[in-house]
Amino acid sequence: MALLLREADVEQLLTMPTTIELVERVHREYSTGKAIDVPRERTRVPKAGLHILQGAVPSAGVFGYKAYTSSKEGVRFLVYAFNAERGNLEAIVEADRLGMMRTGAAGGVAAKWLARPDAKVVGIFGSGWQAEGQIEALAHVRKLERVKVWSRTAEKLARFCERMRARLSLDIVPAASPEDAVKGSDIVVTITTSATPVFAGEALAKGTHVNAAGSNSLLRQEIDEATVRKADVVVVDSRPSALKEAGDLLPVLEKGRLHVGGLTELGEVIAGTRPGRTSAEQTTLFESQGMAIQDLIIAAELLKLARSRGMGSEVKIGE
Repeated sequence: MALLLREADVEQLLTMPTTIELVERVHREYSTGKAIDVPRERTRVPKAGLHILQGAVPSAGVFGYKAYTSSKEGVRFLVYAFNAERGNLEAIVEADRLGMMRTGAAGGVAAKWLARPDAKVVGIFGSGWQAEGQIEALAHVRKLERVKVWSRTAEKLARFCERMRARLSLDIVPAASPEDAVKGSDIVVTITTSATPVFAGEALAKGTHVNAAGSNSLLRQEIDEATVRKADVVVVDSRPSALKEAGDLLPVLEKGRLHVGGLTELGEVIAGTRPGRTSAEQTTLFESQGMAIQDLIIAAELLKLARSRGMGSEVKIGE
């Protein structure tokens, strides 16, 4: 019997501290050869797309895949977690919230290892669902004093800031402009679906850390070449994924202004096999594509928590 976990179950069971801990652990394991991740594959038809990420986390006893569809009706996410020894399906997890939490956690882990220890002001581009996780994770790893949010829709932006202020008890305010979001910010986050850069890299001050989390497709580019070239350290979650789909980095790589050998994996920084930030003056960049192993290690933890609390619904699969 597999356990089906609905979005409401995930919301009750999953906290940001746990998510950050699991994401940090799995990145270390991946970059030290103890976890397997296969970059996203996409199947497109005229009105929809299917996107699949797969991998294995032996330390958590899990392997499997995340599948999601996108169409005009929206996006639907599911994680299928199998027992890594017996091969049986153990959990099916509705993964909209899970995905938001793990994407935010990846940004939080990156900031923990790459942002200056005294970072306290954040500028964030995007006021959607995913932006919530980014802010919550950053608030967990740094003592934030102010968050400036830029979005093109003023009403939506105002509602987002009001909601997040109440939820996190932080000074979260609308930015007056893209330039205002960047100016004076110690950490800059992009979490949009933009096909063109959302700010000018020339505006970045030395010592800034950038989390670029929205460009997981060749069709998207949130940061410009100036931002990439300003970065003293360019960190990715996975080199294979970045070389396949990092719309922010591939144009610069193709021009020879950035080289594959210059890409450091987040897990390598965590494991200490390659350096991250080495001085307060350095500008650092984390380019996030998303990895199946993030979803899988979280699904394995959710399965344990759900079984211990009697949550979820049993589903009979096969004989």
